[in-house]
Amino acid sequence: MGITIDATGMLRSAYRNLLFFWRQRTKSLVDLVYPRSEMSINPEMEAGVSTCGNCRSPMPAGLRFCRNCGFRLGEGSAEYTETVRFQNAPPGTLPRNNLPNSGPYGFAGAPLSIPQRGGIGKRRRRISGTSWMFIGLLIFFMAAAGLTAIVKQMPRIPRGGVVTVAAPKSYAGVDDFETADGNIGVTFANVDTPDGPADKAGLVGGDIITTVDNQPVRSDDEMTALMRRTPIGKTVDIVYIRDGETKNTKLTTISREEMNRLGEIFDSRPEGRGLFGYDDDDAHRVEIPGTKMFGVQLGVITPNRPADIAGFKQGDIVIKFGEIPIRTAEEFRARVRRAEPYSTVDLSIIRNGEQIKIPVKMGRG
Repeated sequence: MGITIDATGMLRSAYRNLLFFWRQRTKSLVDLVYPRSEMSINPEMEAGVSTCGNCRSPMPAGLRFCRNCGFRLGEGSAEYTETVRFQNAPPGTLPRNNLPNSGPYGFAGAPLSIPQRGGIGKRRRRISGTSWMFIGLLIFFMAAAGLTAIVKQMPRIPRGGVVTVAAPKSYAGVDDFETADGNIGVTFANVDTPDGPADKAGLVGGDIITTVDNQPVRSDDEMTALMRRTPIGKTVDIVYIRDGETKNTKLTTISREEMNRLGEIFDSRPEGRGLFGYDDDDAHRVEIPGTKMFGVQLGVITPNRPADIAGFKQGDIVIKFGEIPIRTAEEFRARVRRAEPYSTVDLSIIRNGEQIKIPVKMGRG
């Protein structure tokens, strides 16, 4: 429940106070016209005389303010009643509802304070303590954010005071390395840079690299750290496992810029990419029964495409694309795209346990 004071009534009351305040200032002129000694014989005053409760001066009964001191005459709740909304509120539930002789400003019998300049002063808005707290926190967080941004841009200097610059990382031109099962080395899904280091070294997706530059490698983290330490352009010895056999090769690392350049050359070649005509999302890696070899089993064959025209069927397991061993679905997809359109490629497959070779004329993707 709340109380609403009538602002218009307050302004009117203040105006009346101001008016009678100036009348008190001019009381000397009034006394010349109506001397106190003549009040008892003035016919207009004989009807009734009231006494000021403050200065005890006799005043005509019709006045509401004392001419001498400005004190209110006839003060009471019957004459001044504050405007209250929510009229149905029970007595005693609203502030000052039951206070007798309570003025419109919350105190009884006290005269209205008038500004010395003679006008009603404008009240200045003051910012509360909660607002100041919010403003202070806002300024603090803005300053902290600015300071953090500046600190992040500053180079970090080691405790020894020596700034070291990391050497550029070497790249092998393969998909991301992964830790092989049993932590025996690292493997990768496919060779993704045509004519890159891994491509020239004869590596294919699914090979497990166990040693690089005579240093054993057991996890992808170790391989990444080793490639960072290896200078760009250095030729290293690679030991890897394919189909259960250990093999050796040499690999010359390249920079990231060189790897990107080789990729752009392939992407912009005028002949375009090769097309086989199968659902590459439906193809997956499988192990050839009775061997340690893996291949890629085909799923849906697209009708009237090179694979369908050449006679490939769903369930065939591709183990070789031309002379390139195929051990992962990613490697097979990469080799199909790298094939020259309208060229003929011999694919070795396993069908019903038998190995056969089927030539296919590649399309253009």
